[in-house]
Amino acid sequence: MNKKELDYYLQRFLDIELKKSINVSENTIISYKFAFISLLEFIIKNYNKNIKDIKIETINKKVIIEYLNYLELVKKNSISTRNQRLAAIKSFYNYLALEEIEYLPLCNDILSIKTKKSNHKTVKYLSKEGVKEILSLPNTSTKQGIRDLAILTLLYDSGARVQELITLNICDLNLKNKTLNLYGKGRKNRTIPLLRQTIKILEKYIKIYKMNFNSPSLLFFNSKKEALSRMGVTYIINKYVKIAKKKNPIEFQIKVTPHIFRHSKAMHLLESGVNLIYIRDFLGHESVTTTEIYAKANPEIKRKAIETNSKELSKTIQFSDKEKKDLLWWLKNSLKEN
Repeated sequence: MNKKELDYYLQRFLDIELKKSINVSENTIISYKFAFISLLEFIIKNYNKNIKDIKIETINKKVIIEYLNYLELVKKNSISTRNQRLAAIKSFYNYLALEEIEYLPLCNDILSIKTKKSNHKTVKYLSKEGVKEILSLPNTSTKQGIRDLAILTLLYDSGARVQELITLNICDLNLKNKTLNLYGKGRKNRTIPLLRQTIKILEKYIKIYKMNFNSPSLLFFNSKKEALSRMGVTYIINKYVKIAKKKNPIEFQIKVTPHIFRHSKAMHLLESGVNLIYIRDFLGHESVTTTEIYAKANPEIKRKAIETNSKELSKTIQFSDKEKKDLLWWLKNSLKEN
């Protein structure tokens, strides 16, 4: 294979560089692959190119900008999606610049494309009562009901991403210490404390399904004994949200996805006064800046912060008797002038 062909570098980047050198998660690799499939399909369709005719020189800054505009204006993708596609493309051209110096000008030109600023959407989440309502619905007299309750309870209590949940093994649970090992983005490990009630539900689930507590087998699976998919978890959630919505349509106006459980847990921790640093570690965020979206999303937390700061400010500002008289004089005269 000619080393200068695009498919050579793309294959090495996606199958070797990302996995071994950068050590990113499988989900990120899939996302990057999808970004390049989407880009190549755009070029084939809009430039009347055959896939074999697309060379490294074919894809320049102008083409990528047109592709990004196509995503936003034609496909109606969000700015966030646009930026994610651009991040994947830039990552490849960073790699290419290091591999072949002759492509450095092209790579630098593409790397100069700026991400687009977007208005951050308000974080959506369920109230504590909303979460309780959903968790009260599975029929615990059946095996499936116990399984569904275990999934929903753990999804909320651990704040796990859905991918983290569906790849859990039984041995990731430490029932004695009431903790759970999660493997998140970038294959980073974190240990999460679980509530006693969650442990009881999981113990019942494991016993009913006759699992080995120390087994490396998957914790959750479908009726075919296969790993649950994201869609499988979403189906379980939708089944109970549909029932809950009939009882309380106001509470369940938002679309309840697996990630809503994670958002809800974070907001409830914050409302209970838990420090943002702890919530950052609990959720597995790289930076507390990511976690701050929860503080910004809740007006009650903002109000409490303002009140606290106002009280602290009033304690620190002290006026002498003379200053008080001068202030009173200024206030009276200002009122007369008005």
